[in-house]
Amino acid sequence: MRTRRRAALRRLAATPRGAIGVAFLAAALFAASVGQSLTPYGATSQNLDEILAPPTGAHWFGTDDLGRDVFTRTVFGARTSLLVGVGSVGVAVAVGAPIGMAAGYYRGALDEVSMRILDGFLAFPALILAIAISAALGPGPGNVVVAIGTVTLPVFARLARGQVLALREQDMVAAARAVGLRDGRILSRYILPNVASVLVIQGALSTGLAILTEAGLSFLGLGIQPPIPSWGSMIEVGRGYLERAPWMSIFPGIAILVTVFGFNFTADSLLDALDPRLRRGRGAEP
Repeated sequence: MRTRRRAALRRLAATPRGAIGVAFLAAALFAASVGQSLTPYGATSQNLDEILAPPTGAHWFGTDDLGRDVFTRTVFGARTSLLVGVGSVGVAVAVGAPIGMAAGYYRGALDEVSMRILDGFLAFPALILAIAISAALGPGPGNVVVAIGTVTLPVFARLARGQVLALREQDMVAAARAVGLRDGRILSRYILPNVASVLVIQGALSTGLAILTEAGLSFLGLGIQPPIPSWGSMIEVGRGYLERAPWMSIFPGIAILVTVFGFNFTADSLLDALDPRLRRGRGAEP
């Protein structure tokens, strides 16, 4: 298993999309972790003598309407967006995957009831449902994680259910039942390892979507609230200064673009690396 994972990682880094995706994600992680050490300014520090200053050597991305350094706020926004994106997907996986696995394995009433409830969530556009949940819970990082995690949960539940429905009929599961293994042991030892790779791929893709959703909620005033830096709220503030100071919106917008592309490219390349049949179907070497 470890050898297969290492081979998959080598295939991921060997593809152009995978290399670009990993590079984009590395840049975002670097900005979120140590990027603040590159700037002498605070994320909320104001300098009223340098309001709307253009990009210079002192302020690489210029300043905003309160004289705050846009580069510093963009860097701190990376931490906010990544924490919300990864946290919301983590909530969705932690809740949705067990529901889907249990529904697919036991079938019956549990499957019917849980899938109909999830169908109710899927009946609404994800962003509209996230807006409704955020409006009900109120703005704030924790509530944003809950809102995005809730709208993302059905995707992982149905994905896990579909995988378990295929795996539960395989010989290895039948043999495990024959020797008397309990259901929990069968799920954790024989089914979960085969579902994990699919969940990882979907998790990378969903994290990019979660970052976009968080930016949209913050843009509408329902997400991360000032003075906490957020790419979405920075774009919303910069919207009123597009003619005088376009850098206020351009740089956080580029940050969102690079980060989301990083997750999307990585997810696409992971799919090729972890699914040899798909790679052969695309003409790649097996």
